[in-house]
Parts: sequence; structure tokens; C-alpha cells
Amino acid sequence: MFFDEPINRKGTHCTQWDYVEDRFGEKNLLPFTISDTDFKVPAAVEAALIKRMQHPVFGYTRWNHNEFKQAVCKWYSERFKSRIDSDWLVYSPSVMYSIKLLVTLLSNPGDGIIIQTPAYDAFYKMIKENKRKIVPNALIYDANSYRIDFEELTRLMAQPENKVLLLCSPHNPTGRVWQKDELQRMIELARIHDVFIISDEIHMDIVRKGQRHQPIIELLQKNVALVTSGSKTFNFPGLIYSYGIIPDSKLRDRFLTQLKEADGLSSTSIFGMTATIAAYDNESKWVDKLNDYLDDNIAYVIAYLQEYHPELVVTKSEATYLMWIDCTALDLTMVELQQRMIRKGKVAIMSGEIYGNEGRNFLRLNVGCSREKLIDGLNRFTLSLT
Repeated sequence: MFFDEPINRKGTHCTQWDYVEDRFGEKNLLPFTISDTDFKVPAAVEAALIKRMQHPVFGYTRWNHNEFKQAVCKWYSERFKSRIDSDWLVYSPSVMYSIKLLVTLLSNPGDGIIIQTPAYDAFYKMIKENKRKIVPNALIYDANSYRIDFEELTRLMAQPENKVLLLCSPHNPTGRVWQKDELQRMIELARIHDVFIISDEIHMDIVRKGQRHQPIIELLQKNVALVTSGSKTFNFPGLIYSYGIIPDSKLRDRFLTQLKEADGLSSTSIFGMTATIAAYDNESKWVDKLNDYLDDNIAYVIAYLQEYHPELVVTKSEATYLMWIDCTALDLTMVELQQRMIRKGKVAIMSGEIYGNEGRNFLRLNVGCSREKLIDGLNRFTLSLT
């Protein structure tokens, strides 16, 4: 099977494999860490990149054309049954750059940015370094699932200094797929209190069987921006390419003016654009197969932990290739658990502490890898605890 093929990523300046020592203090650990996968890109993407590389000139490149825009519109129509206006599209080098730019356009230093915690660690850093206030709306943890605390969210949105809700949909690290009624409640609260919603939907294509991602843009076209990329789905974040969907023409113009004129990013990555168009035009069935493989990987982890570590609680996974595992019952501090994994098991798994401390010990396990690697990693985890 395509996804079982082992790919040696060492020696490619790979963050996950070559630089694991930077975060974990030791070399040669088996990594299940940063949020990319070990899968090669789909055939149409590889072919398109090779074809483009055969042209020997890599000059300034424009993103604002029908080939790119129609590929995105087609993807939303086929995958989500959503219609978007091609004029709403903007380019950005990365989703986090888009979020940063929107946050600075929509708020002032000292204003509050609401995030649902635990949250992707880059959210905390971006908000803090741009002199905004982190406003946590802690998700309610109930057994092995999470839900939104709407009572607290109502209170937070009612505070006039809180200008933006930074939504992660689907949610990283908990793997929640926000249902239509949950999104509608958030949208209504934002409308009442004049809060802008930035929806990070980079994990939108990776959902479990029976789940459906709901693009927020389908439900709301005012005071909203959707930011995303094909990079998580098709595993080409190194090509530096993302896009946004901004229905408001004035905000869209401000975004592009800042991008092009203030920040000097008028030209895009040739290869990022080429890969995105090829993926969206040709590889919908590949994504279905990817999701099937990830479903099986997750089922394997659940069965393994039930057999060998039944005290651990696996959060119900609805999306992403990241598993959120409650290790509190091990009666080890996170420092102790990490040291055991690093020293005994020679395995690197992300500590949940960097995503927000709830008083419990979680691990975020990246299962976007071959089954062979996953089995090796779980065996190393067990060795860590012996």
C-alpha cells in the first residue's frame, strides 16, 4: 500500500527527523512530533513539480489567476459541497502569517484574542509577540471528549476589549470536528458582540469516517476570514504556500496591501502553487485513501493501548492525524514521562503541556506515518514504562 512505503527523511534537513535533538535534547529518537507526515506526496503532485522543474527559469510568480482560483473552488465544491466566490481568495505564504496579519489588522495592542484551549502552541506565541492578550476559553474535558464552554464564551465575547475569536476547525490538538449547531452558536455570539472570527481550517480534509467538516464560510460571510492550505493534507508544508478566504472586499484589500506593499510578499512560491493546483485538481480519491489509512492507524493505537496500557484514556478522534492521549493515570509527572521515553524508549512524542496546562498529562501522538513505524513507536513507549 502507498502509505506503508517507508521513506527515509534523514539527511533532508527535516525538522521532525534531523532536528529532534532541538526539542528533546537527544539525537536518534524515533519521532512522532511536529505536524507533518512521513507520506510522499501523491502522484499528480510529484509529476506536476517535476514538470515545472524541467523548465529552467524560476522567476517571480503570480498567484492571482483562474487556474489557482478555480482549483480551490472545485475542491470546496467536491469535498464540502460549499460554494465560494473566487474573488474572495487571497494568497499567503503560511496560515500563521495570515492569522498574524489579520490579528494586527483587526485589533490593537492590548486587545484580547479568544482561543479555545488546549490550543496549537503557535497561537500563544503569535498573540503574545504581537502585543495582544491571550484570552483562553477552556474547552470542557468530559471523559474522552471535549466540548465548548458556551457560558464562558458568552462572557468573554461580551467584553469589548476582546476583538477576535481565533477558531481552530477542526481542532488541534483535541481532534474535534465542530458541528453545525456549535458553529452557529459561536457565529451568533460573535454577531451580537461584534467579534471577528478567524477560522484556521488547515486540518479540514483529514476527518474520520462518518465525520464532515463544515467550512465556516458556508455559514457566515461577514466579520469572518477562513485561512487554510493544502500543506497538511498533501504533506508539502516545505513548499510555503497557503491561502485565505475573505468575503469582505475592504478587509481583503487591506490584507493584500499589507502583504504586497508593507511586507514585500507580492510573488508566490512557484512550487507551492503548482503543488496546490495539482492536488486540488487531481487527488480527491488519494485523500479518501489517506483518511482510511489514518483511521486504521488510530484503531491500531486504541487497541494496543487497551491491551497494554488500559489506564490511559484516548480522546475520541474526529479529525487530524494527531492523537490526544491522557496519561494522567500513570502517576508520573510529564517531565518524568518524557525522560523515560527519551532515555529508555528512544522515542519522541509531544508533551501536551505546550498546548495549554489543564492539570492533566497529555501526549500528542502523530500517527501520520507507516504502520511499521507506528508499531515500533508503541513498543518503545511500552519499554519506557517498564
